[in-house]
Amino acid sequence: MTSKQKLPPEVLRARRSGARLAAVQALYQMEVTERSAKSVIREFMEDRLGLDDDGMPVEDADPDLFKAIVNGVVERQALIDDAIKARLADNWRLDRIDSTSRAVLRCATQELATRADLSNAVIIEEYVGIAHAFFEDKEPKFINGVLDKIAQDVRPDGVPIGFLDQ
Repeated sequence: MTSKQKLPPEVLRARRSGARLAAVQALYQMEVTERSAKSVIREFMEDRLGLDDDGMPVEDADPDLFKAIVNGVVERQALIDDAIKARLADNWRLDRIDSTSRAVLRCATQELATRADLSNAVIIEEYVGIAHAFFEDKEPKFINGVLDKIAQDVRPDGVPIGFLDQ
């Protein structure tokens, strides 16, 4: 039994939520600073998700999930962006979307396409919640609508396509 399995479910949920928020922040930082994923992940692991001087976590986030989301988006960004663009209105381009919203959509799309252990509702609810942390009502509603449509594409019958054969 691992230490993660010994944690209460509410602690595990909070750590996964923290990892998702950190992943969105990392993608945003990568975009605005043009730094590499490796560099930003290292910074987050050392300064934000690491341990303080007393050995206590700086932020309560699952570092493995954080790295998996960020690396997954970077490795499959073209496919993820195509999935997002396919569900935008005809007159919208991905670069017209706010960079924070782009980061939310990319992280959520990566999880929708690869996480068979989670339902569409759980993933979408997590990322819409993150959107609410940054925006008022309009943007979270937009993100929710786009993610609902993306889920239909990348999770036919509720099963993630995984971006493996594309």
